Amino acid sequence: MSEESSTSADRLAGVPGLMRIESTGKEEVTAHCMELTHAVYPHHQVYGQYCTVHEYVDCPPEQAYDYLRQGHHLEEWTFSLRDFAPTGTPGLWAGYDRLEDDTRIFCEVVANPEAMTVDYHCSWDQGDQLWMIYLMRVVPASLVLGRPGSVITWTNCRHPHYDDNPHPELAPRPDRPWVGDYWDLFYAGHTVEIRNLKAILEHRHRGGLPIGSTPARAVTR
Repeated sequence: MSEESSTSADRLAGVPGLMRIESTGKEEVTAHCMELTHAVYPHHQVYGQYCTVHEYVDCPPEQAYDYLRQGHHLEEWTFSLRDFAPTGTPGLWAGYDRLEDDTRIFCEVVANPEAMTVDYHCSWDQGDQLWMIYLMRVVPASLVLGRPGSVITWTNCRHPHYDDNPHPELAPRPDRPWVGDYWDLFYAGHTVEIRNLKAILEHRHRGGLPIGSTPARAVTR
């Protein structure tokens, strides 16, 4: 065992449940991995706590990122988010999620150009606590697939508010379904939407068209 390995092993001594080559043989870890690999998985095991979709897009990553970071484009590639307009709070926009009648959705975009990450912080009914976080990242396909274009990933985490509406008094009507009622359909629904995103970006890129569009409702001063 090398000095470097001994040092790391010493630092990790006492941490339960670790499987590292210093303490676990190759045959044992292979058998364990086989136990974790199944032909069929229960829906809750795959999509219960996290929902991730991903897609290859034939569009330069810089252009894909620039499109995503402009939140008004959600009106183009999402299934049901429409009519966004700026609120009185800088960076906060409000629109409607037409998945349910008269349902307001609030959104703030948090983007990092160096990492090409775009996070949409959203919520239904109110804009004070944006707990629905849509985490997106654009990766140059040249790095991970050896081809031009982009790989786009999108992850949602199951915040407790998906199960219990924190502000039922703000719902437009008492019988309005809650966003968390759709969680089991998130993977399928987000797959539809990321394919919309792919179709728009590829159509415009291949046709030499502008990738983005002007907001229908600009900020007024």
